Amino acid sequence: MQSWIDRLNQSDLPALAAVVQDLQRLTEQEHSSVQQLADVLLRDASLTTKVLRVGNSSYYNPSQETIKTISRAIVMIGFDNVRLISLSVSLIDGLLDRAPRQQLQELLARSFHAAVQARNIAGYVLTRHEEEVFIAALLHDVGELAFWGCGGEQADELGDALAASDTDHDQAVQRVLGTSFRQLNLGLIKSWNIGELASLAHGTANLRDPAVRSVSLGVRISAAALSGWGCPEMEGLVRELAEFSGISEADAMQQILASADEAVKVATTFGASRLCKLIPSTDPEQVLLQQAQRKASQLQPNLLLMQQAMQDLGAMATTRGDVGLILDALLKGLHQGAGLERVMLTVLADQHTTFRAKRVAGEQTQPWLDEFALPADQSGQMHIFSYVLRQRQPLWMGVPASYNLDELITLPLRQQLGKGMFFIAPLMAGTREIGVLYADNRISGRALKHEQFVAFQRFTQLAGRCLDALSKRG
Repeated sequence: MQSWIDRLNQSDLPALAAVVQDLQRLTEQEHSSVQQLADVLLRDASLTTKVLRVGNSSYYNPSQETIKTISRAIVMIGFDNVRLISLSVSLIDGLLDRAPRQQLQELLARSFHAAVQARNIAGYVLTRHEEEVFIAALLHDVGELAFWGCGGEQADELGDALAASDTDHDQAVQRVLGTSFRQLNLGLIKSWNIGELASLAHGTANLRDPAVRSVSLGVRISAAALSGWGCPEMEGLVRELAEFSGISEADAMQQILASADEAVKVATTFGASRLCKLIPSTDPEQVLLQQAQRKASQLQPNLLLMQQAMQDLGAMATTRGDVGLILDALLKGLHQGAGLERVMLTVLADQHTTFRAKRVAGEQTQPWLDEFALPADQSGQMHIFSYVLRQRQPLWMGVPASYNLDELITLPLRQQLGKGMFFIAPLMAGTREIGVLYADNRISGRALKHEQFVAFQRFTQLAGRCLDALSKRG
């Protein structure tokens, strides 16, 4: 573990560590002055500017009286708030200025959510020190944040390992780092002298301390929220919060939801709006969308399953297999095997006048079965579905090679499918037109990959062979 602490301290993080240490030191001194805090911030002109911008935001300065100096900011919004803003902005700048990994953004969003939850919980049981609780929760996973920010090739290696569906998270971390994230967090907290509260919050023996328990609850609530506000873990945390704070379970749940909304505002105020979409929404429609996005983002190609689906289709091309089995293998291979988030097979229906969804796979695709209907010939206006069927070639839309066909993605198609890259191919049984196969990764927004397009083409060919063999036997 010490080698990782040394390595992280030799990366781009020492400047962040220095700010954290200086700001923490001011808390430990009983008579820290306004000028001492101002001196720390004025060493960095960019940090000063950002602190003043946040201090002038409606969240911290609802009176909208313009603040032009750090000293004035401390007077207007308070010593503790300025210190909190300074540390939060430093953390964002220190970690997100480069091209951040998705794991870093997700963890930082969870950290901000935990910090707001913890601070608001502390408001029920502490007469002061809510700001220390906020910072302790924000920095609870500082070692893991630093690893994803500066871990280099090992971070890439661990990211690839964790993407595999059958990987044990803790074992993968131990294998790549030689230690656990918990030990790395504690080690960096000690190395940076972040404070006793941040360290105590990693144990369970100190939960009688209201500040420690507030941090612990905030961290656990932010993690459980990723599984949905109604998940069993959240139900247990609601009961724990109600008992701890002396309020009803209904009020505890409302407090948690209000804190989640506040966390989005805080992230925006601190200039980290890219994190907002990663904090679980409390809007019912957004909740469903975020759950779908999270589930889709966890979908990874499964080569064994893809090979098995191809073998099944290959066998059905030479033996008796019914249409249902063929289509099951096709969609399973594309969705679970190739890792394509949404897959739809449309067939020519209504006497070959309309493309209608026949089979779908993936999150939020069920409505297509009832709603997707596209005229095969829009009074002479060709669209991408009729084009690929006529040309009898698969296409990867959204890449430069297909830009000249963008006008074939008509408004009705954009309304039904959304915007972005997609694969599309004709499904033929010999020379007979069956329909069109469509696939995308639009739920998570991840880019499609070349190997996915190769698999898409191969599955289309195999399914076509199966359907052709089935029609000849018929």
